[in-house]
Amino acid sequence: MVALALALAAQTFTAAVLAQPASQPTSELVPPRVIDQADIPYPDGAIGSAEVFLFLVIDAAGRVISASIERGREPFASAAKAASATWRFEPARRGGQPVAARIRYRVAFEEVVSTPEPEVPVEDERESPRLEITAESDKPAPSVTTLRRSEVRQLAGAFGDPFRAIEIMPGVTPIVSGLPFFYVRGAPPGNVGYFLDGVRVPYLFHAAAGPSVVHPGIVERVDLHAGGYPASLGRYAGAVVSAEAAPPRSDWHGEANLRIVDAGALVEGGFAEGRGTALVGGRYSYTGALFSLISPTITLDYRDYQLRASYDITDRDRVSLFAFGAYDYLSDTEGDVETVLFGSEFYRVDSRYDVRLRGGGNLRAAVTWGFDQTRVADGRNTRDILLSSRVRVEQPVHRAATLRAGMDVQHDLYRSDGRRYFDPDDPDALAFASLFPPRNDMATGAWADVVVKLGDRVEMTPGLRFDAFYSNGARAASVDPRLAVTVQIHERVRLLHALGMAHQPPAFVVPVPGLAVANLRGGLQTSLQASAGVEVALPWATTASVTFFDGVYLNMTDSLGVRPAGNDALQIPRSLGGAKGIEVLLRRRLSSRLGGFFSYTFSRTTRSIDGFHFPAAFDRSHVLNAAVSYDLGHGFRFGSRLALYSGAPVLAPPDGQPLFFRPSSPPRDPVFYRIDFRFEKKWLLPGTFWLSLVLEALNATFNKETVNDDEVGPVSIPSLGLEGGF
Repeated sequence: MVALALALAAQTFTAAVLAQPASQPTSELVPPRVIDQADIPYPDGAIGSAEVFLFLVIDAAGRVISASIERGREPFASAAKAASATWRFEPARRGGQPVAARIRYRVAFEEVVSTPEPEVPVEDERESPRLEITAESDKPAPSVTTLRRSEVRQLAGAFGDPFRAIEIMPGVTPIVSGLPFFYVRGAPPGNVGYFLDGVRVPYLFHAAAGPSVVHPGIVERVDLHAGGYPASLGRYAGAVVSAEAAPPRSDWHGEANLRIVDAGALVEGGFAEGRGTALVGGRYSYTGALFSLISPTITLDYRDYQLRASYDITDRDRVSLFAFGAYDYLSDTEGDVETVLFGSEFYRVDSRYDVRLRGGGNLRAAVTWGFDQTRVADGRNTRDILLSSRVRVEQPVHRAATLRAGMDVQHDLYRSDGRRYFDPDDPDALAFASLFPPRNDMATGAWADVVVKLGDRVEMTPGLRFDAFYSNGARAASVDPRLAVTVQIHERVRLLHALGMAHQPPAFVVPVPGLAVANLRGGLQTSLQASAGVEVALPWATTASVTFFDGVYLNMTDSLGVRPAGNDALQIPRSLGGAKGIEVLLRRRLSSRLGGFFSYTFSRTTRSIDGFHFPAAFDRSHVLNAAVSYDLGHGFRFGSRLALYSGAPVLAPPDGQPLFFRPSSPPRDPVFYRIDFRFEKKWLLPGTFWLSLVLEALNATFNKETVNDDEVGPVSIPSLGLEGGF
């Protein structure tokens, strides 16, 4: 029997600079490279194969000065940690100068059984351990725009929140600047789904233009699937915003921030010798006390929490529990009458079992419980208790093909409080009862796709999704084909194509916790989406892309886009929609010494209903975002952003025309622009501690926006905060 230990490539390269003179300029970071590594002895008494994940701190001389176990079972974990002290690296470099860095990598121990032969010495059969470090690929799939937290933190006006950065992505049109509801390639807010680590989230931001409903420290990246998304994503006919949580870490780390309006913190560490991890995070707003001094009639309260625990049963099997939730309350009191403007809360508990399959595959099985509640008129609450389960598997079936498949089922129990005083002839009460009756809803789906590599230059992903729906006695089903193609025509040039169909039950104007339309008898909403683009890797670590898109939306329930007569939100008219345009994106990582982000969308979004064909109510022909971030040295960093939108159409009928009349070429609101800024001073403290003072503002120009001929705002959010971490 021969014992074999292999030290393999890290899947992610964090390379956080730990020690750097304040006057030294920052630029692209070159990762460390191993130059000398002693053999890793297979541990005495150990049996089988194992995998250990370590965090290493490598100084500017290339020496390993610190090693900690992220996860892995004994005695392999201790053996890997002990061996790492003898390794030597070519140090990380920034601006050509060596710097200290922190990397994450894995060590794989493999037990090999062989029949020894006299003429072959045992030691010749044993491979020497090898270590390679590679950067994580950032090449997105077609119609996907990705932002990582390291970039978002430097984006002016985002306040470090990955979700708030969505509005700078191409194809995104805010309803009102600074507010968390968007059109994406012509799809209304009710047709955009939000997910955190595969768990559906009813809304993204706290009330009154507050921060996101999850602590940014737990979010590793945010993906905007603007259309033609993978078969794994369904039940939304417009777009999907998917946030991926950072993987569990067993080394102790944390961060905290204190701002004018709220405070937040997050800490994570390991237990059971690195086999388990635990995370606690949250945010609390003390705006109630502030408003009581400034405006006693306004009540604003929000808070959120995140809890996560994971445990590695074996080196391949992991169980975890992820719980998170948010609470919001905004009201205005006139006299002795309090009017609730927004009152919502939601909670999620997601239990998971993950297993790494042989051959490089993985499987996840999960069960989710949730509770959503929203305060509506007359002091009543509508609520939804949900229970869902999902299974997903990914497995290479050939050296050039990977199969991905899964299925899920979700059950929703909708209830609402009865009115204290009910007029059976009140049309509003009847309409509400018809749209949102107490009921049980169910949806089940199955999907599969195959990632096929046709040579070195072509990657094709055909997929198919099936969904079945039940609501209030009605049933519906859908079949959605999807296709994505990437062609590498040059080492710096990619062609990106996406085509897909998607279905969704009728949707409310905007996502509201505990409130969903029950009207399957009118049929499902349907979208057909296509895009084609080119992506070019330019010098100086800059990427440019141009994408053309076209979408058709059938049987839509977009009350915002068509503005029914009287602007009655309880009307759910069915309409035909269309959107086409071009998106331009130019970006250099905002975390670079000089980083930039430029996106421009030229589009046309239309609706057709009752014989009228007209631009959608929030059709903005031009949407431009430009951001810059610059490291000034000595710990100072400055960033700014320009957001510019052309005016939306004014759909009010001309004098003498009936309310249902919709002009085909209406006048438009004036152009709106705003400028955000961010200024940070950062101190590196002894050890791995750091501290930052951040001054930031959204709409620092205090510009007002005109919506449907009415001035709004200014929506301006200043922030002064102290941040720190280790």
